[in-house]
Amino acid sequence: MNRRIEEVFSMPPKSSDKRTELRGHGKRNINPGTLGRLLSRMKAHRIKLAVVLLCILLSALSRASTSLFLRTLIDDEILPMIAQGSRDFSGIIRIVVAMAVVYGIGILSIWAYNRIMVTVEQTTVKNIRDDLFAHVQTLPVRYFDTHAHGDIMSRFTSDVDTLRAAISQSFPSMVSSFLSTLAAFGAMMYLSLSLTLFVVLFSVLLFVLVKVIVKRSAKYFMSQQIAMGDVNAYVEEMIEGQKVVKVFNYENKAIKAFGERTKELFNNASQALKYGMITMPVVASMGFLLYVLIGIIGGAIGILGIPNWRLTGSEAMTVGTIISFITLSRSFVNPIGQISMQFNTVVQALAGASRIFEVMDEESEHDTGVVTLVHATKENGELTECCDRTDVWAWKIPQEDGSFSYTELKGDIRFYDVNFSYVPGKPVLRDINLYAKPGQKVALVGATGAGKTTITNLLNRFYDIDEGTIHYDGIDIREIRKADLRKSLGVVLQEVHLFTGTVMDNIRYGKLDATDEECIRAAKLVNADGFIRMLPHGYNTMLEGDGSGLSQGQRQLIAIARAAVLDPPVMILDEATSSIDTRTESIVQQGMDALMHGRTNFAIAHRLSTVRDADVIMVMEDGCIIERGTHEQLIEEGGQYYQLHIGAFELE
Repeated sequence: MNRRIEEVFSMPPKSSDKRTELRGHGKRNINPGTLGRLLSRMKAHRIKLAVVLLCILLSALSRASTSLFLRTLIDDEILPMIAQGSRDFSGIIRIVVAMAVVYGIGILSIWAYNRIMVTVEQTTVKNIRDDLFAHVQTLPVRYFDTHAHGDIMSRFTSDVDTLRAAISQSFPSMVSSFLSTLAAFGAMMYLSLSLTLFVVLFSVLLFVLVKVIVKRSAKYFMSQQIAMGDVNAYVEEMIEGQKVVKVFNYENKAIKAFGERTKELFNNASQALKYGMITMPVVASMGFLLYVLIGIIGGAIGILGIPNWRLTGSEAMTVGTIISFITLSRSFVNPIGQISMQFNTVVQALAGASRIFEVMDEESEHDTGVVTLVHATKENGELTECCDRTDVWAWKIPQEDGSFSYTELKGDIRFYDVNFSYVPGKPVLRDINLYAKPGQKVALVGATGAGKTTITNLLNRFYDIDEGTIHYDGIDIREIRKADLRKSLGVVLQEVHLFTGTVMDNIRYGKLDATDEECIRAAKLVNADGFIRMLPHGYNTMLEGDGSGLSQGQRQLIAIARAAVLDPPVMILDEATSSIDTRTESIVQQGMDALMHGRTNFAIAHRLSTVRDADVIMVMEDGCIIERGTHEQLIEEGGQYYQLHIGAFELE
């Protein structure tokens, strides 16, 4: 028993034979082209980005020009005043005012591009999150069966959040640093070619050192995002299964398993930050060393009388030139550190973007169906399409000549030699042949894993069959558009999902344009009206946390009412009353009988009492139908159904 429990808790979230991707499995490298795709998302802001680039250029030029002002201030004003003992500060004032104006332009430019980038960032992140959510809605059920939901959630949260800082801060900062380096390089060339050559050689050495550090941090930043998704997935799994955890006293095991995941996250994050945070101190230390070396070399050139070659010719090395050059070298070297620091943020953002685009690159659910479902009227045996809702539904079938034919939707469903497997080589259904005539109630009985729910999944085309055909009113369901196929099917699942909103809103999910009167009528039909009116605000009672304030039976009744308001021709009840006590079940069953009247009904049940009145009962085992018939016929046969009936063994 303990071993089995341990196996359950060691499985990935929502583990099943369908899940193929285990915890922690994922790409550890950033996908090629991620940066290009991210930048393409910002194309709509071309004009704003052009203004940002101009502002960044102005701020870079302002920083470089102030260093040149410093040389003029020292060599042309301060030193002559000291030598002459003059007290005329007019020249100094003019230069200081000019420097203030240039600084002011630089400050305004920085404020402007930061303000604009906030707008660009918020809009881009919003659009990415919207597009991601929209694409997720198009993915097949198979994707959600094989991926941890918490990991999917992390794409919307932590991965998207990494983009925000990168777009609004890191990208502009890197561009600013690059332009500042170019401006500083030009100014240094103007002051001294020999000192510029020395700074460039020193910077190459520094760049190689920084590159080694950044390369190591990039690897760990990607692993950090994957580990974060893994932690989110495990948290979601444990919260959903909290009752099971407590029942089996598995808190300590869960804590230990969570600790292992957070340890992995900690190791990756600490390694990423270790290499990321040492970059700037290394650059700063090397920068201080550079200042000293420039002072020594510049002073030696001046003392020895070596000509100082510059773009405009040669002259003697001056104190102002050395001081200005030291200032410019800082503007030249510091951006290397800033770029490397921002590069870590960019790498983290690209890691998140890579994971986002992985989901967006997932293939959407295929739909090659051409047959649609329409409202129709019937006159003299002829079907005519109409816009208003009627009691008649029809399949609209396109013909080769461009015309349409119409087949009335009656609910005749037939399976012919159907084989299916979630995982290739591991069949779940084998040679399934069954039919449900219009208005019949077909019950599927069998142990867990026998394939009962899989049959209904195939009918909804959540999955496509491997072999065989499924016909709906004589039409291959693969020819029916999925949205229209599912529109004709009402489904009540064993696992109830209620959404944040009022009780009325949750019932209306079955038919979004349903009136309040239709919702109330549906609730009365399934005997849910009584308890709903006893709630604090009746139908307007707000539900949160998946209806945590309601009993399991009450939640199920709302789900049944949701299906009832749709008023579909075919109903699928997957253990619809399994969470309802026997007394409540009898009440619900009366409503269900009224709901099922005149409809084809597929019922999956553990309680044989709910299927006694079925037109045909099919007993399944290991993906095969081993018995079929009415309740009385199966009792007379004395097979497995009979054994279940007398309690010789129970369904698991």
